[in-house]
Formats: sequence, structure tokens, C-alpha cells
Amino acid sequence: MTRSLRSRDEAAEEARRLGPFRAARSEAASVVTSFNYAFEGIIYVVRTQRNMRVHFAVALGVLPVGVLLGVTRFELLAVMLAVSFVLIAEMINTALEKAIDVATNSFDPLARVAKDVAAGAVLIAAVNAVFVGYLVFAERLRDPSRRALDSVRDSPVHLTVIAIVVVTMIVIALKAVTQRGTPLYGGLPSGHAAVAFGGWVAVTLATADYRHALLVSTVVFLMALMVAQTRVEAGVHTTVEVVAGALLGASVTAAIFQLLA
Repeated sequence: MTRSLRSRDEAAEEARRLGPFRAARSEAASVVTSFNYAFEGIIYVVRTQRNMRVHFAVALGVLPVGVLLGVTRFELLAVMLAVSFVLIAEMINTALEKAIDVATNSFDPLARVAKDVAAGAVLIAAVNAVFVGYLVFAERLRDPSRRALDSVRDSPVHLTVIAIVVVTMIVIALKAVTQRGTPLYGGLPSGHAAVAFGGWVAVTLATADYRHALLVSTVVFLMALMVAQTRVEAGVHTTVEVVAGALLGASVTAAIFQLLA
């Protein structure tokens, strides 16, 4: 005896029950897409704007140098806000220039004024960042203390955060250079693998003196391996891209711990 077809009421009831799950999946996909577009914007500016590359390189070095010199949380916060202000101003300046270029193909005095004003905003942000950096780092650069290094050595959590941020910024820079894939999908190297294996190295070094250090390191390594495997199985990255990301994350994190801890 053949199975009877579902009634319209049953089909409607199933659709009603699955509705929230489908909406959640759609919303999650939309959020990922939004982040992907945002990262693509950052990568575009880094790839095409020389000044942005300089600002990005400075931002990449501020965190480890700040911790190495023993700056306080509020001082580091002030530096990062100043650096972020410069990066944001540079991105807005680039976006404004592109918008003006689309709006007009001929010379327009007002368009030139708009571009000059935007460039002036970047200059003010850069001068402010230099001033903040001077106030924070000047005394420490003249008299670096052993106490600062000791405070860093006792702060593995801070080193871990710094390492993950630095790894992420390097991944963005490399994707801007290679121009392959999108920030969250494909491309060289795999950002997920870089962060996962960077976290593994950080946990391993931070818990080296613990009683169950080997067990903790093994568990975190297996989790990182699972992250890398899912990227390959899903077809998001090739094996080479995942291995490159893993090596990048592990080596950069190890270097930061070696230099600062």
C-alpha cells in the first residue's frame, strides 16, 4: 500500500515549524556576507593606498612594542584609539575620493575641495596619533625598565590577545597582496587555521608550567586541527592554504611569546 501524500495542513504546519530555523540560517548568512564585504573594503584600501599600508604597518607594531615597554591598559587604549582613528580616516578619505570620481569625470573645484578636506582630516588624525605615541612612549624609550618585561612575562592573556590580533592583521595584509578568495572564504592563507593554531601555541606556552599542560595542549591542538580540516572538507580552502595559515599563526604567536615573555 502506497503512502498517502501529506495534506496541505500538515505541509503548512511543517513550514511553520521550520520557518524560524530557515530565517536564522538566512540571517547568519547575511551577517557573514556583511563581514566579508567589510573585510574586502579593508583589503582594497591596504592594497591600493600606500599611506594605508604605512598606517597598517605602524598599527601592526604598536601592540607588541607597547607591551614590551610596559605601557598601562589606559595608555595602550589611547594608542589604539589614535591608530584606529587614522585607519578610519584613511578609509573614509578613500571612499570619498572614489565616490567623487564616480560622480564627475571633469575638473570641479568643489570636488577638489572635498578631496583636500578629506586629506586634511587624515593629516590631523596622523598628527594626533604621533602626539599620543610620543606622550606614551617617550619616557619608556629613554629608560626601558626590567620591571616592564617582568610584567609582560606575568601576563600570558595579554600576549595571547596581542598575538591573535597581529596574526589577523598579517592575514589581511597577505590576502591584500595575493588577491585570492575573499576575506572569510578561500584565499591564501587560511585565516581560520592561522587563528586556530596561533591559539594552540599561545595556550601551550601559557600553560607550560601547569600540571596537565600536555593534556591541555593536546586538546587545543585537536580542536585547531578540526578547524583546519573543516575548511578543507567544505572546499573553502586547499590543503596548501590551510597549512600556510597554520604555520603562519603558530610561528607568529611563538615569536611574540619568545620576544615578549
